[in-house]
Amino acid sequence: MNLLIFGAAGKTGRELVQQAIAQGHTVTAFVRHPDKLDIQHANLRVVQGDVTHAEAVQQAVQGQDAVFSALGSSSLKKNPALVEGIRNIVQAMEQHGVKRFVYQSSLGVGDSRDRVNFFVRFIVLPFVLKNAIEDHAEKERIIQQSSLDWVIVRPAGLTTGPYTKDYKHGESIQFGMKISRADVADFMLNQMSDRTYVHKTPGVSY
Repeated sequence: MNLLIFGAAGKTGRELVQQAIAQGHTVTAFVRHPDKLDIQHANLRVVQGDVTHAEAVQQAVQGQDAVFSALGSSSLKKNPALVEGIRNIVQAMEQHGVKRFVYQSSLGVGDSRDRVNFFVRFIVLPFVLKNAIEDHAEKERIIQQSSLDWVIVRPAGLTTGPYTKDYKHGESIQFGMKISRADVADFMLNQMSDRTYVHKTPGVSY
């Protein structure tokens, strides 16, 4: 399949790129700084661009079979540019008839807030990650109001741990505090062919 990955130079994005290539897919990596993605492969095309530029997003989306977003911010402040970016991605996909969109959000958004432990629910989410959670919630609303076959993946705390393929996922289970980015990427890629979570918001953790 032809896959487009936004945020491909980030830590989860790199895992998506590597695993997708290993599975035999043709990957387009959309990044602001190509020098930060030091992966080379015959099935990898690196596109430099900014998600706030609608025309660049439109061009990247055209001809794809599925789109993934691992866009994130290193700041704890609000990031309206990423909200605008998700809006551009959704509009481009609707215009070009690309249906499957897998978006990396976060545990703690929406109803998943009730399925994390006390410390995360009452200390981390409302104080440390308040802005990030609010941004994710806004981006989720944009996606949920679209006509796409979307899956919103809500991982627990991301680590650089190993690729195990051994994790739990669902909408109504009690979640752990961590999961490796490699396993998040594995779960996200599985959503291309599995319709279990289409129009749903599964969490994923150990």
